[in-house]
Amino acid sequence: MIELVSAEGCITCDKCIEVCPTNVFDRAADGLPVVSRQSDCQTCFQCEANCPADALFVAPQTHPLPEGSPEHDEEHLRRTGLLGSYRREIGWGRGRTPGASRAIGPALSPTGPPLIS
Repeated sequence: MIELVSAEGCITCDKCIEVCPTNVFDRAADGLPVVSRQSDCQTCFQCEANCPADALFVAPQTHPLPEGSPEHDEEHLRRTGLLGSYRREIGWGRGRTPGASRAIGPALSPTGPPLIS
């Protein structure tokens, strides 16, 4: 379930608002997305996957985390590498390796060097 939108990291691109299938977000007066309907979150990870700034955290639980959970603390999420971690896991993050290359390993071009290094 969506747990955090980083005001510091958000670039107000609206991708999270656009891709959310259940309309969880609203836009605040300052342009930042705000989680307005957390209970409608389907934990599909589309917002986190499509955030180019890695400014969102979706917890894998399908219910809100308890008050005081470390996953509500942006510094904790950054320190532990959880902020934006879904994008990295699926290969969409910075320094990404395309999924097909990860699945089959380094491929050799018929003419020489690896196609992807």
